[in-house]
Amino acid sequence: MEDIAKSAGNTTGAEAAETRGHFIWQFIEGDVSRGLNGGAVVTRFPPEPNGYLHIGHAKAICIDFGMAAEFGGECHLRMDDTNPSKEDEDYVRSIKEDVRWLGFDWGDGFFYASDLFDELHAFACELIKRGQAYVCDLSQEEWKKYRGIPTEPGTPSPYRSRTPDENLALFEQMRLGAFAEGSCCLRAKIDMASPNIHFRDPVIYRIMEEPHYRTGSKWRIYPMYDFAHPFEDAREGVTHSLCTLEFEVHRPLYDWVIDRMAECGLLVKRGDAIVRPQQREFARLSLDYTVMSKRKLLQLVQEGRVSGWDDPRMPTISGLRRRGYPAESIRDFCEKIGVSKYKSATELSLLESCVRDTLNRTALRRMGVLNPLKVIIDNFPEDAEDSFDAVNNPEDEAAGTRPVPFSRELWIERDDFMETPPPKFFRLAPGREVRLRYACLFTCTSVEKDADGNITAVHGTWDPASRGGNAPDGRKVKGTIHWVSAKHAVPVKARLYDRLFTVPDPEADETKPFTEFLNPDSLRETTALCEPSVAALAPGDRIQLERLGYFAADTSDSAPGAPVLNRTVTLKDSWSKAAQTPPSTK
Repeated sequence: MEDIAKSAGNTTGAEAAETRGHFIWQFIEGDVSRGLNGGAVVTRFPPEPNGYLHIGHAKAICIDFGMAAEFGGECHLRMDDTNPSKEDEDYVRSIKEDVRWLGFDWGDGFFYASDLFDELHAFACELIKRGQAYVCDLSQEEWKKYRGIPTEPGTPSPYRSRTPDENLALFEQMRLGAFAEGSCCLRAKIDMASPNIHFRDPVIYRIMEEPHYRTGSKWRIYPMYDFAHPFEDAREGVTHSLCTLEFEVHRPLYDWVIDRMAECGLLVKRGDAIVRPQQREFARLSLDYTVMSKRKLLQLVQEGRVSGWDDPRMPTISGLRRRGYPAESIRDFCEKIGVSKYKSATELSLLESCVRDTLNRTALRRMGVLNPLKVIIDNFPEDAEDSFDAVNNPEDEAAGTRPVPFSRELWIERDDFMETPPPKFFRLAPGREVRLRYACLFTCTSVEKDADGNITAVHGTWDPASRGGNAPDGRKVKGTIHWVSAKHAVPVKARLYDRLFTVPDPEADETKPFTEFLNPDSLRETTALCEPSVAALAPGDRIQLERLGYFAADTSDSAPGAPVLNRTVTLKDSWSKAAQTPPSTK
């Protein structure tokens, strides 16, 4: 596990020292140094399989698995499947795939909450026998009203005084389906005067006439998350239960359940030490121009606003993977944002910066044109062909070079030419010489226009003595532009992505649905004219189209010899101007 964590980009050296300063590390280190739980560290990542994981979950995954690795422990992966109305085996599959892709391994520590349903039911019955739980006939609206407000004591349920025998009989009838859904529930008997509303006789079991994707119709009652979660932690031998900040007010209930388990002798042992889980909370990830609610992400899928959970515009891990985000960049991002107890919004540009840093080191360079303008080299023979060696990655000498075909007619980016250029425009213009990347020096001599005065082609001459792009007489040329041989160009479908929402916080205005802020231009499909090597990309391969951005061959829609390119991220924080105008080959 430790080796996996290290390979996944966890901190080392100076970065490790900074990581060890955060409060979660200090909390765990203190327990280990005191020998609590036999000195063991066992964490867990416990998603509910009711949707695909998103970038916020990636932070929790990195913390859960990272802390376990830091202390030589283990991290479990558990499906908290206590709500059958929303859960599905497909979500389980996607969760496992995402965690593995991020670079983490749970070993033998894979669990389902549903595997403990029998034990949970037996524990609930034991609480009833001890007078610590009772069946309540109040409706959901009624018991919430009785619960009251934090500044005043709540009102005890009129059913709170039922005897253990009465409650056991009623709970059994609940299990057998004698009562309608919502007609009654099982509540823990704790403290109706507690300032923490979550401690005022919380519901721990409810009736749900819904078959479970694993247990079928065996159960008509299901445990609430706040009751099941600490029980699962304890039975698995988890030592440190790391949660997001909204669960801080639930911690007293977590501890109450653990205390009751201790009284019943249900805590597990590690050697001679009894393992007692402890919960601590950290701030969840909030990313601008994004929504993180699985319910709202599901809404986007169900309403057809996106193509699916793995749509490359979605903040889901599967969507980011399909878009071309490397796992390393997501781990690096989670490392950079750190671990704190303070809510704060993180800029999407930071995530994109981490992606650029990784791809700059690893992505092969290729040339392609999104908005083409034809260039005709008048002093190059019409039927002749040539080729030039192009560097595959200037950051990686071992990546070598590749031959790029060259001919009389080329495509360049339309934005790389101006008939009347402003000052400091160093690209192509009449009478100006530029460098055709890797190839030669080229001078524009004239242009062709259509009847409306639009430029349709640029004519000029090349300097044969400048093969490779360097002038033999040492003259300096400021402008360098990319190009593709028209004769050899391969048309490739390309998808250009922008942010999914038009405002940083789509949920800020509660008077409007968040979907009102969807960006209508979040996806534009076009055709890129690329050098021939691009056609050989396999699904998932990543490249940089020079000066246009980083792209990845779509893992779902690409075919042999016909990749579909998803633009992963632009080369800079602002989206490339070269992508703003639909391409034309006229």
